[in-house]
Amino acid sequence: MLFNSIDFAIFLPIVFLLYWFVFNKYLKAQNILIVASSFLFYGWWDWRFLLLMIGSASVDFIVGRKLKNQEDKVKRKYLLIASICVNLGILGFFKYFNFFAANFVDAFTFFGFEFDMISLRIILPVGISFYTFQALSYTIDVYRKKLEPTSSVIDFFAFISFFPQLVAGPIERATNLLPQFYRFRTFNYQKAVDGLRQILWGLFKKIVIADTSSEFVNQIFGNYSDYSGSTLVLAAVMFAFQIYCDFSGYSDIAIGTARLFGFDLMRNFAFPYFSRDIAEFWRRWHISLSTWFRDYVYIPLGGSRASQGIKLRNTFIIFIVSGFWHGANWTFIVWGALNALYFIPLLLSNKNRTHIDVVAQGKSLPSLKDTVNIFTTFSLTTLAWIFFRSASLEDSIYYINQIFSYSLFYITLF
Repeated sequence: MLFNSIDFAIFLPIVFLLYWFVFNKYLKAQNILIVASSFLFYGWWDWRFLLLMIGSASVDFIVGRKLKNQEDKVKRKYLLIASICVNLGILGFFKYFNFFAANFVDAFTFFGFEFDMISLRIILPVGISFYTFQALSYTIDVYRKKLEPTSSVIDFFAFISFFPQLVAGPIERATNLLPQFYRFRTFNYQKAVDGLRQILWGLFKKIVIADTSSEFVNQIFGNYSDYSGSTLVLAAVMFAFQIYCDFSGYSDIAIGTARLFGFDLMRNFAFPYFSRDIAEFWRRWHISLSTWFRDYVYIPLGGSRASQGIKLRNTFIIFIVSGFWHGANWTFIVWGALNALYFIPLLLSNKNRTHIDVVAQGKSLPSLKDTVNIFTTFSLTTLAWIFFRSASLEDSIYYINQIFSYSLFYITLF
């Protein structure tokens, strides 16, 4: 069920009315309604996806319960490893099996060995990357003893399957969202109005800007050899706004919908295209994902409080893994690696936290220096987006070559 669909326009008011006017006196009843509604919302695409989510989440619930009474460090670690292996194993199979199979065959073919391509018709479950990371935040925080494991199956499945942010984020932490299911909620008119405003703003970004831009972007990227460099630049810029309005639009709808039901989700985008360097951009872009990688991958690997070599390694790991998280294609890996190359000079010079304040704070307009920095950062980001959008590395390279040709100075009317 898509947010910008008639189905959701019917679904949301019904759930809202039941939640506040039928089940409003009992917290457990409200949470059961959330679980039932979320299962219906997710199973609307394919009921098999729902069974997969329930199965993987059940493992995390059981692991959390066993961690509560387990003090042996080795056994606790084994329990955590079991949760990680199940979650990442399912994610890896459904999202990356064909990618690895194809590259395995290509690697051996390069050395003169012939293999038949092993390919399965695997349907990628909607939102699996989002709810997998959300579930992992629960077991990891319970393992670290930052969170008390829940004894309520209803509350746990409400946290895992909460329909506003189930398929497109924000990727909530268990420490933030799960305790909200324990607290009795009362209707707040102002909060609901704010939620509706954010839903409408998100729909505007998604339908009016992102979907409209996608028609032009798809046409140009699908036939880039037919267009001049200037047109390709315009398409790349439009894709930068398309992907922002698409991702942030869905996040706005999710956050606004959650507010209708009395929940507060984390902010996911904070005007990233006004960033003055790439480090600031990543503090403002897809915040729930970037902070997840920071807290659960980067810091455990040693973070930035290690030798220069370790810092470089950790930086490349989180950016490349972040790229791979977005899709099973070398284009996403190169996109991540390119962002790592943008970031590393700032890290090595200890300037990665230079811009942590709001640009032009207390002023009407940013300074000339800030304006130049914003333009430069946006240009580098847009260049990287070309790899993200292209169907293959060959396409992205040809696309960029076409931009930096004499046709860059041609004006094409279409």
